[in-house]
Amino acid sequence: MASTTILHIDMDAFFASVEQLDDPALRSRCVVVGGSHRGVVAAASYEARKFGIHSAMPMFQALRRCPHLIVVAPRRWRYSELSRQIMDILRSFSPLVEPISIDEAYMDIGGCQRLHGTPRETGLAVKDRICSQTGLTCSVGIAPNKFIAKIASDMRKPDGLTEITPDQMASFIDALPIGKVPGVGRHALQILNSDGTYTLGQVRQFSIDQLVRRLGKFGYRLAALARGRDDSPVISESEAKSISSETTLAQDTRDRSTLASHLLEHAGKVAHQLRRHDMRARTVTLILKTSDFKRHTRCQTLARPVQTSEAIYQTAIGMLNDFVLNQDVRLIGVGTGGLQPASQPVQQSLFPESHVNSGLRWEKVDRAIDAIAERYGERTIRRGTLAGDKDED
Repeated sequence: MASTTILHIDMDAFFASVEQLDDPALRSRCVVVGGSHRGVVAAASYEARKFGIHSAMPMFQALRRCPHLIVVAPRRWRYSELSRQIMDILRSFSPLVEPISIDEAYMDIGGCQRLHGTPRETGLAVKDRICSQTGLTCSVGIAPNKFIAKIASDMRKPDGLTEITPDQMASFIDALPIGKVPGVGRHALQILNSDGTYTLGQVRQFSIDQLVRRLGKFGYRLAALARGRDDSPVISESEAKSISSETTLAQDTRDRSTLASHLLEHAGKVAHQLRRHDMRARTVTLILKTSDFKRHTRCQTLARPVQTSEAIYQTAIGMLNDFVLNQDVRLIGVGTGGLQPASQPVQQSLFPESHVNSGLRWEKVDRAIDAIAERYGERTIRRGTLAGDKDED
């Protein structure tokens, strides 16, 4: 049986690199992409990073650290255009490509060695083809699973390649700082450090029960990662069985209006992905993680499959309204499942004022918003209930 080999491809300072690619005057300059001086940094060039500037940093702080900083407005349509080209390049190496954001993806190359050579040779070929066809560089991590591949891709940025072979896994895990493990946030890090745990290998000194008592369900995941186990498959877009969007909040809260605002944003993102893949969803899931690190989900099956932000939001907010908040919420999100092709026939209603026909009208609105966002940027047009939110481009 062919062993699994995963590549994690991560574009280097993607937004800022695109701006430097398109405008030669910006090359070798300190550049950040952002909407306004009151917002935050969306991306920083490597020249700017030498001043300690990073994404999500308030723009006024970035300007204070580097007075000659060049601030460029985001061009989402251009980033999306290049992202599609990059994903097509990856699919020319393997059909198993899983985009996880606009500038990164996993690729399963197990069994492809006769076509493209060793994993390292394949990784180098991927980097060369992306650079020759787009003018951009990327960093590649190669490992037996997604977890290690993602960490490896960050080890030699920019324009790097790091391979962790099966024989190197144990020593790599033993030395890996616990703060670099995905899912280990500030609170979990404090708990683990207080127990004298500073590397992932040291996690193995605790039983699974001990980890779960301290970290909730994430303890199961951390115990598996400490033993090098991550069976998550690379799922190509055509095989996707669910689409979700979630975020860890900057501050824990149980304020329902704040949570509703985040739900609306995630409903829009999920609906956009459904339309992008030409799919509809039969189920909607509310995802919450409370301050005690317990994960809660509520799921509702719909009478007909949907792909509109309105239908997804209304279903999710209904479940949130029914949820008893005994703890502050630290993570919130929306998921959809039961996916089916949008071309599959859907029973239409005989009644003109029904939710079905209302949904069809919302589809037209959402698609119009998609077209505007694709051309001018995601925040060019926004739902009215979010219009008063702070712009953080």
